[in-house]
Amino acid sequence: MSLIDHIKRLDEGINGIRKAIPELPEDAKLCRVMLLVAERLQAEFEHKLRPYKLNDSEFRTLVMLFSRPDGSSTPGELCEFTSQGATNMTRIANALAKRGLITRGPSAADRRQVVLQITAAGRRFVQKMLPGMFPSLLQIFNGFSQTDRHHLGRLLRKLANNLSQLEHEAGDPP
Repeated sequence: MSLIDHIKRLDEGINGIRKAIPELPEDAKLCRVMLLVAERLQAEFEHKLRPYKLNDSEFRTLVMLFSRPDGSSTPGELCEFTSQGATNMTRIANALAKRGLITRGPSAADRRQVVLQITAAGRRFVQKMLPGMFPSLLQIFNGFSQTDRHHLGRLLRKLANNLSQLEHEAGDPP
């Protein structure tokens, strides 16, 4: 079923719920549409990573290291950025190290701390793979003006801020 068909069914479902619960906020539909779009974006992204034998968390870890001026970070910092737990970060680091894309070693500042660093081969890998992902990315936002992109970015950040406030009020994120 296409994403458009899913959204049409969602609209029908929301309308059915609204007959029983008229006070259902329109925001419920917005949340569901965003979740459907996010799922499809994630599936498209994973599809594009498959030829490179990477999953999303490995990709985010590698790109995070690539983006750092010195090409390094601690597993704890990477866990925060990638939303991964320590056990999964160990698996990610093992997979990337096995492929020669990163190294793992003690910190120069504190030998008890582990540091992950992108290798020259890892840098070349990222420089080769990222441009291949651009055409799909451009197609996803086809028809969006620069103003549309700016507004979408601003609105998503506003939504992220509201979610952060909700997490703060609840104490811990879900």
